[in-house]
Amino acid sequence: MQAAPDTPAPTPAATDASKQDAGDLLFERPQMKNTAPGSTITYDYLRRSGIVRGPYGPPINDEIKFTIEPGKSAESRDVRVQMFSGGNRVPAGPFIDMPGNPVLSLFLENHLKGLAGLLEANPRYLKNAIRKGMREKATITKTEVEFKGRKVEGWKIEMQPFLGDPLTDRMRGFDGLTYTFVTSPEVPGEIVSMQARATKPDGGELLEERLDYDQKDS
Repeated sequence: MQAAPDTPAPTPAATDASKQDAGDLLFERPQMKNTAPGSTITYDYLRRSGIVRGPYGPPINDEIKFTIEPGKSAESRDVRVQMFSGGNRVPAGPFIDMPGNPVLSLFLENHLKGLAGLLEANPRYLKNAIRKGMREKATITKTEVEFKGRKVEGWKIEMQPFLGDPLTDRMRGFDGLTYTFVTSPEVPGEIVSMQARATKPDGGELLEERLDYDQKDS
């Protein structure tokens, strides 16, 4: 009797989005296994705010650069980091034997530091609200990503973790802050983009902070 052919592993498009978990997609996957030791990964960073004379100051356009080296296992990597440049430079890393992509924590920690300063809030309170939002308020949809001139499959994760927060009256309009993450297993490190965006009631911008995978090193 001829053996039945192997069943291929499900791709993002073949997997039910309702069965996905935002925290697992972002923090539990071995995202670095598809990065080549000796390669460099660059993420373009933007932060701008429409708050006049606000604490964010002028817009920032900069980069986060990763230098990738082998880790102890096939799925992990050692990651050297240059987080921003010149006067924007922030000490970060190195990250040793990492299976997950550290750019997630770097982006969120930097974002929360600025947000906590703006709102005069405890960073831990904001961090816990985001964690809870990932469990209870995130929506996950299939998406397509442009990579190396072709369409590849991925996931879009969106959430508004501060809506309905008990301290909404202290959020200064940031209770509607929307987080959007795009991932794809076809892209080195899997993180395609991250965005935190808040708008005024009239549509004006309170904050846009985002990170985008730069394909120039691919």
